[in-house]
Amino acid sequence: MTSLNERYKRIVESLIFASDYPISADKISDIINAGDVKSSVVVRMIDQLNKEYKETGRAFEIVQIGGGYRFSTLKEFYSYLRELFKSRRKPRLSRAALETLAIIAYKQPVSGPVVESIRGVSIDGVIHTLLERKLVKISGREKSPGRPLIYSTTSDFLHYFGLNELSDLPDLKEINELIEHKEITENDETE
Repeated sequence: MTSLNERYKRIVESLIFASDYPISADKISDIINAGDVKSSVVVRMIDQLNKEYKETGRAFEIVQIGGGYRFSTLKEFYSYLRELFKSRRKPRLSRAALETLAIIAYKQPVSGPVVESIRGVSIDGVIHTLLERKLVKISGREKSPGRPLIYSTTSDFLHYFGLNELSDLPDLKEINELIEHKEITENDETE
């Protein structure tokens, strides 16, 4: 007979397994007996599950992403999975969408006119696509003439880019260093 702790651990495992999106420890806690199992206990149970998976040589683990938890295959198997899912890749974002999304991610909450002033072009079509894909959301209106909409990223944005939280984004200094390194490398190759 399994202990109550083991039963709860299997419930946590089943909730993470069945969830379409990363599920938070708080949500799991709420589902299990209206919070009798605190979210900190849920996190410990997830750690125990991961330890079991590692000890038994499983090809997966539970990872924290997008503010919640989900199953993920170990990195050593990614090349095989990439082959399996070649035809089911995420729809790519256009350069304009990526630029707009980057501005929103780093400046949020930010109004449409501010994004347009940075990009130098209208964002109407691009913002519609980003809203449709649920990568950004309208988070209010600016208290300025015309009361333009204010945008911010969503948990789907975090999920799409494999981030747990916004602080996981590279800082602008790191990005500039990568760009400079790429330019230097490209210049060396053309000489």
